[in-house]
Amino acid sequence: MRYYLIAGEASGDLHTSNLMKALKELDPEAEFRYWGGELMQAQGGTLVKHYKDTAFMGGWDVLMNINTIRKNFKLCQKDILAFQPDVLILVDYAGFNLRMAKFARAHDLNVYYYIAPKVWAWNRKRVHQLKAYVDRMFTILPFETKFFQSYGIEVEYSGNPVLDAIHNRKNKDEVFDTFLGRNHQLDQRPKVALLAGSRKSEIKYVLPDMLKMVEKYPDYQFVIAGAPSFSYEEYKPFIEGTDVAVVFDQTYELLQQARVALVTSGTATLETALLNCPQVVCYKMWGGVVSDFIAKKILIKVPYISLVNLILEKEAVIELFQADFSLEKLETELGDLLTESPRRREMMGDYEELHRRMGGPGSSYKTADLMLKALKQSNKKK
Repeated sequence: MRYYLIAGEASGDLHTSNLMKALKELDPEAEFRYWGGELMQAQGGTLVKHYKDTAFMGGWDVLMNINTIRKNFKLCQKDILAFQPDVLILVDYAGFNLRMAKFARAHDLNVYYYIAPKVWAWNRKRVHQLKAYVDRMFTILPFETKFFQSYGIEVEYSGNPVLDAIHNRKNKDEVFDTFLGRNHQLDQRPKVALLAGSRKSEIKYVLPDMLKMVEKYPDYQFVIAGAPSFSYEEYKPFIEGTDVAVVFDQTYELLQQARVALVTSGTATLETALLNCPQVVCYKMWGGVVSDFIAKKILIKVPYISLVNLILEKEAVIELFQADFSLEKLETELGDLLTESPRRREMMGDYEELHRRMGGPGSSYKTADLMLKALKQSNKKK
């Protein structure tokens, strides 16, 4: 079959490349044409546009590049029609992909969505576009499945690719001393991992407060999990005069060795939990009380900001978000989790339930299998 795939960022490139690999195993005659990156390109087929040339973030960036964006829309539409795929597979990247879904539906093409836009959290009016233009959705979070089903959308939970990444991680059987041996700036003290985000605003607003815990707990070594988008030089101003270390490309290894992690919201909270590392979720942004009110009362439509709590439908991990964040609370929560406290034991029990709800690895293969079965059924109807 012929597959046209659109991914608009690095994580989409990773997850879509794994999906393509599984599709090739199940469909030896698979032909691919796509918007993505090097990882997808390694699976074969034709790369039309690299995501680095299509990633425009924020209102000002979009406005300044509006002509380029319009040209990209037209190029993609023309290319889809020329290729005539059996299915258009859209991966996250809602601003672009929902337009392509509408276009493809108008031309009677099958449209599948993998890794759904987070319409359950904000901008819920987009769910009606998904229902109108998408034939079938394949979700990676259990609660998403219930949400889309409530709108009458054809949807299946196909597992989460994070489970695959964790299962296939490097050095997963590594012991603490071996981890130290690979990282000479680390000492024998137990570790506190700092996952301060991958955006400059997160580093600016969150990391300094995380680092204020260093002097509170001198018996622990604090270690920053360096984001791929940053260099050591960008962390250096924050950690000068301290013994805080930075490790790159070893986030999973760090989490499996750490006693506790301080984590910004996002996929990192889920990864931390699936690696069984107790955590405190920390998030701050500009605007203080005003932005807190806007976020909680207007923009965010869910009761929690961490994926762990959304999946478990309870506050399994403490969320210190905006007005709820203070150094006193952070110190208290961190201290509680560093000991063998009832709070720590309760969190580890919640992690067991999280594993049960998420299922096991193999999501890429399962998604590919579900897609092929749905396609064959769709072709029979036609």
